[in-house]
Amino acid sequence: MNLWSLKQNGYDPKETIKNGNRFLIANGYMGVRGTVEEAEPVDLPAINLAGVYDQNGDKWREPVNAPYVFIKLILNGRELSLKAAEPLSHSLSICYRHGVFERKTDFGAAKIGTKRIASLADPHLIASQVSVSFAEDGEAVLIMGLCTDIWDINGPHLFDFHCKEGEPLLCEAVTGEKQIPVCVAQAVKYDFDAVETFRTNGKGIFRVLRFHTEKGDVRTGSLFTAVYTGQDDPSPSRSAELLCERAKRQGWGSCFHKNAEAWENIWKTCETDLEGDEKAALSLHASQYYLNSIAPRHRGNLSIAARGLSGQTYKGAVFWDTEIFLFPMFVRTQPEIARSLLRYRIETLPGARKKAAEYGYRGAFYAWESQEGGREGCTDFNVVDVFTHRPVRTYFRDKQIHISADIVYAMQQYCNITGDRSLLLDGGAEVILECARFYLSRMSRQFDRDTVDLVDVIGPDEYHERVTNNAFTNRMVKFCLTSALNLREQFADEPVFLKSLIQKLDYEKDWELIRDAVKNLRGPKERDGVTEQFDGYFSLEDCTLEEVRSRLCDPREYWGGDHGVAGPTQIIKQADVIALMELFPEDFTDEQVAASWNYYESRTEHGSSLSACMYALTACRIGKMEKAWELFQKTAEIDLISGGKQWAGEIYIGGTHPASNGGAWMIAVLGFAGLQIKNEELTLSPRLPKQIRNIRFRIRYRGSLYLFTVTQEGWKKETIG
Repeated sequence: MNLWSLKQNGYDPKETIKNGNRFLIANGYMGVRGTVEEAEPVDLPAINLAGVYDQNGDKWREPVNAPYVFIKLILNGRELSLKAAEPLSHSLSICYRHGVFERKTDFGAAKIGTKRIASLADPHLIASQVSVSFAEDGEAVLIMGLCTDIWDINGPHLFDFHCKEGEPLLCEAVTGEKQIPVCVAQAVKYDFDAVETFRTNGKGIFRVLRFHTEKGDVRTGSLFTAVYTGQDDPSPSRSAELLCERAKRQGWGSCFHKNAEAWENIWKTCETDLEGDEKAALSLHASQYYLNSIAPRHRGNLSIAARGLSGQTYKGAVFWDTEIFLFPMFVRTQPEIARSLLRYRIETLPGARKKAAEYGYRGAFYAWESQEGGREGCTDFNVVDVFTHRPVRTYFRDKQIHISADIVYAMQQYCNITGDRSLLLDGGAEVILECARFYLSRMSRQFDRDTVDLVDVIGPDEYHERVTNNAFTNRMVKFCLTSALNLREQFADEPVFLKSLIQKLDYEKDWELIRDAVKNLRGPKERDGVTEQFDGYFSLEDCTLEEVRSRLCDPREYWGGDHGVAGPTQIIKQADVIALMELFPEDFTDEQVAASWNYYESRTEHGSSLSACMYALTACRIGKMEKAWELFQKTAEIDLISGGKQWAGEIYIGGTHPASNGGAWMIAVLGFAGLQIKNEELTLSPRLPKQIRNIRFRIRYRGSLYLFTVTQEGWKKETIG
């Protein structure tokens, strides 16, 4: 078994959309879905662009898909494509080591093979190679070009197309909302004689190669496709053309090698391997690949969307997933990426302030679904009822207030792990203070009691809306408030900096309010050692998951909200109290964790890809290693088997699962290997499942790179950089 490659044999049209996710190649700037070259919009082909958004009318804003690479073969008048002919054999594969997509199809009369990369060495470049082996004589037509028949969930988003024939081909358009130029160019190189013409129509611009072939002939060509937008370059079309010309001169082999070299440099800092179970080893490599492929290395101030670069699902927005599930791997292996994720939050502080003001609060209330500039992409109606087909009022946008504290949590993780507080000096401290200020204005206190409450909120478990004192939310808010107070200690040697910031924000009165709030904010309740998720949770109907599932009238029903089947019950969507216990392990004894784990796990649907990893991590702590292993497999395999929900009501939510990818790494390194920081030193407390012989992983800490090896007998640490 190749521990770095996934291969699928056979052609099943029903798997086409899922394969687009499984075989995704990406480089942080763009994601190219794993569809075949002759794909049509129904197959959901896409080149998804990071950070470029558009809104068509009153539809949801979402990221823009660019014109994509198209190849089709016609032999003796017969179209040899999966749309028109039954293949004798067909396979798709991806090399996770270097991000290489490969397709092989035998139509009998000819075999078609393609490879493509989204270059990590040059984020604007897609390099492709096509090879055709002929089994009969005849006249062949090879069509290669840029398709403008673009799949969009809430589009179209590109208008005023202008195509230029020649070498290279050029396709230009602008987005509808902000008139952002999007330009794609393509140059080709081929090793055979052909009559070359061009064709431009409503579906794109194409190069048509006509040539005679004989049985046994093999024809090979290379395509070099460059993508630029007006956000990247003041002259995007010229830059795209120049990149195509340069890549063509270098050739496929050079582009391929440079991409592989760039990937190897990444693996030197973050590769994690396990031995003992080959399927698990492959799944862990896949998880690391998916996460690294969407990291914004081309800029230092971008974040990562909840579905990465696999499409427009979830509006291409940045959620709390980034800080809680993706951030841990990056901050411990590639702190420059972690810094970019936080710089995005620092630079979108104005958007968070604007949102807080819209709801009548002070400070910074970050977007639940953050788009460019911190713009809130979440709507008040985020689900469609499958029976009435009407939008359902949801409260993610206005009640999931823990998002601001999640960002502060990641900010402090960065400082603690890297030892670098420059980010705080450069805007991070202001973020912390403004998030704390938001919570001050959002809290509630009744006249006849001293305690402070957080009412009308939603915790990680989204099935129960508008609850009071969600344990996770309250603890995260307390952490945020404490972080604000601790800034005085953190910057005791920089009194001028902190004094000027306090004056700028007019914050003196808020200090005293924060101290009072930290002291009086309600902590979680317990019953029989089990932490209550929110006030009144234990009074809800206590029934089984199977019973609640049996109440569904349509498998696509949304379980939460006022009318959802889970709302009146104790059945929850995902880890909530258990997530709290993982993020704040020092708050709870092993006995408390075990009591809550045993109670909540059987009542958790795991209806989110964010859930299983939290249960796995806490399972490691309390010695439930068989369950931890099972949940690790569920987490790590999700994009190989295309697990996870595909629908929320009538809304398509398919795509890759970066949170699970990060979760798989966390289970392996923080759970199984037990990586910890004690007395400012890295140490391990291993809890390897019996299925694992050893784990090897790299960690960067305070400027040094370490290699850890963990076996069933013990562990060792080596300094390697």
